[in-house]
Amino acid sequence: MNGSEHSIAPSTDPVRHIHIDALVPADSPRLNGIDTNHVHRLADIYPCLPPVLVHRPTMRVVDGMHRIGAAALRGLTSVAVHFFDGTEEEVFLRSVSANTSHGLPLSLADRKAAAQRILDSHPSLSDRAVAGYVGLDAKTVAALRQCSAADSPPLNARMGADGRVYPLDRTAERMHAAELLTRDPSLPLRTVVKETGLSLGTAHDVRQRLLRGDRPVPESRPGRARPAGAGGARTGDPAKAASSPAGADAPGTPRARPSAHQLRTPRSRGALDALRRLAADPSLRHSDSGRDFIRWIHVHFVMDEAWRKRLDTIPPHCTESVAELAQECADSWRRFADELSRKRHVALPVHPEMRATRPSRH
Repeated sequence: MNGSEHSIAPSTDPVRHIHIDALVPADSPRLNGIDTNHVHRLADIYPCLPPVLVHRPTMRVVDGMHRIGAAALRGLTSVAVHFFDGTEEEVFLRSVSANTSHGLPLSLADRKAAAQRILDSHPSLSDRAVAGYVGLDAKTVAALRQCSAADSPPLNARMGADGRVYPLDRTAERMHAAELLTRDPSLPLRTVVKETGLSLGTAHDVRQRLLRGDRPVPESRPGRARPAGAGGARTGDPAKAASSPAGADAPGTPRARPSAHQLRTPRSRGALDALRRLAADPSLRHSDSGRDFIRWIHVHFVMDEAWRKRLDTIPPHCTESVAELAQECADSWRRFADELSRKRHVALPVHPEMRATRPSRH
């Protein structure tokens, strides 16, 4: 949503004439206050100017301080106003959007300061919604949010520019979409959107991730704060490794985790190479059943570094159940491997030299 969508719609409230002394000065987003040169320019065309916008409950000017200055310069004691009946929390938002959409343009510093203030007072607003009020790019607002929200508790949802509340963590919805697409790779994305509540772009991203063999949920996303304690010593620091016994951690400090590269054993590297060869095999890629198999095995393929990342997630009272599930999966994969091995031996061609020969008549 851009700034024009937040602009002031023509008011149906009749124009009133209010004494200037009865008005409370605006809580203006302009860091430098009133521009006297602009006031003089407006004074020359004052009869053509629109009414001032005033918050009825508090009589605070929402938009029009320069027009009031122009009226005073012409010796007038009252101004034409339209009343605004929103809440006090909405006054600054309305003031910023009005000053962004018309009149003397806000400077970049004005708009950034206004965005910072809105983020502090309305942290649940999305970056796009704030950007629409202040006339900035959503990425600029996101960068400002990182600075302003450093000491604030993270929110699980934000209100978009359309007034709807959207959750920030879409992990469950992405996993649901991955399940639907794995079950039926030809499922239209709009059906996935309807079933999961994801946006069309996110559903498309899940499908592309499955086709590439990636996890349906990104491992990390830009803009998310690192958890407390995550910036500890590097895993490969020789001094740290030498000063502590193997497998021991200092009290109160998070356990250092080896990187995925360090965890990747020769066995897992060989498995990844085999997975890539399967994905590139023309006999699989050029048939519907083959492509379905490639997607299936990418979703179910697990390496050591994958399950190690989830060890700390499992609470102690669930370990037995999860271990039972893991053992059942391992048994299923073992039976799958045995069947493939038998199929391979049955399908192997017999070498000519190994064929039974019939005895010669001579």
